[in-house]
Amino acid sequence: MDLKEIQNLIKFVANSGVAEVKLEMDDVKITIRTTLEGNVTEATYVQQLPAQNILPQAAAPQQIAPVAAAVPAAEPVEKNNYITIKSPIIGTFYRKPAPDKPMFVEVGKSIAKGDVLCVIEAMKLFNEIESEVSGKIVKILVDDMSPVEFDQPLFLVDPS
Repeated sequence: MDLKEIQNLIKFVANSGVAEVKLEMDDVKITIRTTLEGNVTEATYVQQLPAQNILPQAAAPQQIAPVAAAVPAAEPVEKNNYITIKSPIIGTFYRKPAPDKPMFVEVGKSIAKGDVLCVIEAMKLFNEIESEVSGKIVKILVDDMSPVEFDQPLFLVDPS
């Protein structure tokens, strides 16, 4: 089961009104708990079991914040003509490829489709996030080294 399938499962459970779902497959064990008030995902626990069937060490539950709370409420009028680039995964947002390297993008920089905008670390893997549009960076919505949620807005791009 890949990360995209897990994220879709979390969304589905949150929207279904179910309080808790447990899923066990060959190498994956997932428990998703939601509150019934507003169907906000409260906690998600994903545990990858080793292929050798060795008993894994318990991992700490990962807290998931409501996506609505993560979206900034500033400048709703300006966002109408801008494209929002969102996080495709849960992880830690980095604006640089390494601490001693320059930022991938800055406000005002023109970008092309396929340009790397940032890196998101998820489970010790660094995933380069590439632009799907061309334009100019108007606003960076996340601080460097901050945790990000799936589908959280990261950048505002002016496509003109």
